Amino acid sequence: MEKEMNEFLHYIQVERGLARNTIQSYERDLKKYKFYLKNTAGKEHLNEVDRQLIVDYLYGLKEQGLAETTIARTIASIRAFHQFALREKLAERDPSVHLEIPKRTKRLPKVLSMKEVEDLLAVSNGTDLFSVRNQAMLETLYATGMRVSELIQLTVTDTHLTMGFVRCIGKGNKERIIPLGSKATEALKRYLEQSRHKLMKQNRHDILFVNHHGRALSRQGFWKILKQLAEKANIKKELTPHTLRHSFATHLLENGADLRAVQEMLGHVDISTTQIYTQVTKARMKDVYAQYHPRA
Repeated sequence: MEKEMNEFLHYIQVERGLARNTIQSYERDLKKYKFYLKNTAGKEHLNEVDRQLIVDYLYGLKEQGLAETTIARTIASIRAFHQFALREKLAERDPSVHLEIPKRTKRLPKVLSMKEVEDLLAVSNGTDLFSVRNQAMLETLYATGMRVSELIQLTVTDTHLTMGFVRCIGKGNKERIIPLGSKATEALKRYLEQSRHKLMKQNRHDILFVNHHGRALSRQGFWKILKQLAEKANIKKELTPHTLRHSFATHLLENGADLRAVQEMLGHVDISTTQIYTQVTKARMKDVYAQYHPRA
């Protein structure tokens, strides 16, 4: 079974050109699956595997307390592997053909309150080079709702401060134009005038936000900065690099923004993806009601 799995991993890497982290996920899932088939079920060949064996394996994962998302990803990996094996005539049948990926429970995104955003922006304010940069990054994220991956790919020429907008290249290489608020515009002007050219050192490139080496800031670098600032602002909520994006959308809708406009600014293809933020606003209304209504 080792040979078949290696051929499958080679196929998704070379012919399908999947991302490295996706290939690594497939490899992890299939190594565990292979171990189960060989050491628990005593099966050496793909033709010995039937649907019940796979179902038993998945039930075992569920009993271990693995998340639904992990099990769904494992099913996807197993199905893709068996489909490949059948197509390439490495097996006589596909035992995963009737397996269904469980529907994922939609979790409401975590958002900061408006006061928490203000506190976060306040602690990032400062006069040193890095504080000026951090202030510009956070103001831009909260003003535009960009993904962190989009933020760190911004170039100087993407920012149009006189006109008050930023050009963003999102998923699928799709371009969108997002307005910049006055606070974000001021923070970016300050960064470009006072900080960026000093942080750049001897480097020559157009990337907007740079690290202490003068090179493009990484996603991990931003995440580290955000965690430090959240701790400084005494924010106890769990934060992710997407938190300001979620907060941007939720706060716009809470203040009466049109759902279609928010969809366009976020770069969502399907409006149903944006609609989850309306659920967040309803949930927050219930919390406010429960906390402040005298007869809640």
